[in-house]
Amino acid sequence: MKKIISLLSVLILITACKKEDKVEAEIAKIPMHVNIERFDKLFSEASANDLPKLKSQYPFMFSEKYSDSFWVARMQDTLQIKLFKEVAKKFPDFNEEQQDIEALFQHIKYYFPEFKPPRVITTTSFVDYRNRVIVTDTIALISIDNYLGSDHEFYQGIQKYIRADFNPEHIVVDLANEYAKKYIYQKPNTTLLDEMIYFGKQLYFNDKIIPFKTEAERISYTEAQLDWAHVNESYIWRYFVEHELLYSTDSKLPSRFINPAPFTKFYLEDIDSESPGRLGQYIGWQIVRAYMENNKVSLKDMLAKSPEEIFNNSKFKPRK
Repeated sequence: MKKIISLLSVLILITACKKEDKVEAEIAKIPMHVNIERFDKLFSEASANDLPKLKSQYPFMFSEKYSDSFWVARMQDTLQIKLFKEVAKKFPDFNEEQQDIEALFQHIKYYFPEFKPPRVITTTSFVDYRNRVIVTDTIALISIDNYLGSDHEFYQGIQKYIRADFNPEHIVVDLANEYAKKYIYQKPNTTLLDEMIYFGKQLYFNDKIIPFKTEAERISYTEAQLDWAHVNESYIWRYFVEHELLYSTDSKLPSRFINPAPFTKFYLEDIDSESPGRLGQYIGWQIVRAYMENNKVSLKDMLAKSPEEIFNNSKFKPRK
């Protein structure tokens, strides 16, 4: 009987892989060309005389509350000049990143046919890492001074767990995360389960939109952190259930289990020191994956489902 079950599992996996390959082949046929506008280069190479033309081309990049003298001073600022040099050294061109972004847009277009590719503009922001990527209906703004490599000298004052993904490969992941926010429809989160499912939706969106990135990259873990989560999945789930956390409205829970952190706060010394942060997001991801495996629902429809509906119909069982 075990052999039959194993054989069926293998056949199901093979069928699923063939279906995914077919979808990827269709996506690859979608025409997509993205012109990367290097505003960072234009600004770094501009003089005071060039400012009026630059402002006319990119009015949204220049706040009206600042006079021209402010922008000229910024062009001549020593720290800004050093920043420009480091960015130019790291990104002499944007070819690899452009390919990733085009693949991202192809996948979004496949699942959301109404999607219209935006203007993609690179800039610098004095390492404003909380706003590395800004996405609107018509513009995707990427502050590429946040992607110089996690050990870059500019980031030494930033905690290690925050700057761990400050590298070029993560640009497309940040873009995917921002687009996920635009497509997820969910009432304001009140319980830990709400938070878990919200980020589970975001990570499942990444599964479909950036499948060319590894699972670890999609959740911003190292491979070792992802392995830890896999191995301890059953324990994590049991902890949530036994401590009755899923439907708790305790405002401290997101900081323990959802928000970026060097580790997840179970308040158990031997576990906390080894665990990666955001394990609530990880479990939410597995719940949403289980829901999609056990229900015939499109990506678009799933993103609008309530956390309760997803959880109740997921048939989720943690890895053992």
